Amino acid sequence: MSFTAQDVKTLREATGAGMMDCKKALEANNGSIEDAKQWLREKGLAASAKRDDRENTQGVVALVIKGNVGAMVKLKSETDFVAGSDAFKAEAEELANLVIAKGVDAVAERTAQLDDLKILLKEKIELGEVVRIEAASGNVIDSYLHVQGGRGVNGVLVEMAGASQELAHDVAVHIGFARPQYLTRDEVPADVLEKERATLETITRNEGKPDAAIPKIVEGRIGGFYKDVVLLEQPYAKDDKLSVTQFIGSASIVKFAQVEIG
Repeated sequence: MSFTAQDVKTLREATGAGMMDCKKALEANNGSIEDAKQWLREKGLAASAKRDDRENTQGVVALVIKGNVGAMVKLKSETDFVAGSDAFKAEAEELANLVIAKGVDAVAERTAQLDDLKILLKEKIELGEVVRIEAASGNVIDSYLHVQGGRGVNGVLVEMAGASQELAHDVAVHIGFARPQYLTRDEVPADVLEKERATLETITRNEGKPDAAIPKIVEGRIGGFYKDVVLLEQPYAKDDKLSVTQFIGSASIVKFAQVEIG
């Protein structure tokens, strides 16, 4: 059975073995990739575990703003060593610029480059979240990127109306710290709210509160839940006497996105 250059590449990616060893393995096994994997294992030429089975909880967040468009791309790796490498960070930046220019689906155009990067860096490398925000005319877009070990690990984009660039940046910094999940309480899914309400009711009952008082206590605690997960209701990070709503005044937050490693 014959084999192609793509078969060699696939075998290299799956096993971490060298190109010549992969060619020999395919030649020795009539082009069968599965048999070639076993052959490489037996010869001690394959990596100890398939890359597909490895965890890739490290990586980098690339964030780019051009004009009124912002993009974030999470590129995942197995180790922080690879995540901090120039080739890895450059690919993430390239992807973010592509998203700015063509939209989130454009990342598919770099599938071949990502495959090459897997072979070069010998790790399980995958795309994570891909975000693009295009601010409406008159609105402002700003960002926050927390850098650790020379790589972005916590990125935020925010679009605001009636706001200065400075105010939008302050809100982005807050989001990076406070990690809200929703903009308003209306965005909290009904099933999430009901699950939280049921949990709080159980906690309240276990505390021995009177049955008649439980509904009021639970609703009070639901207010605390909103302050944890809803951006506009969170205490502002730099002055917790103010909510985010109070801090931004007459301005409004149109949308936001946060992408983190880990």
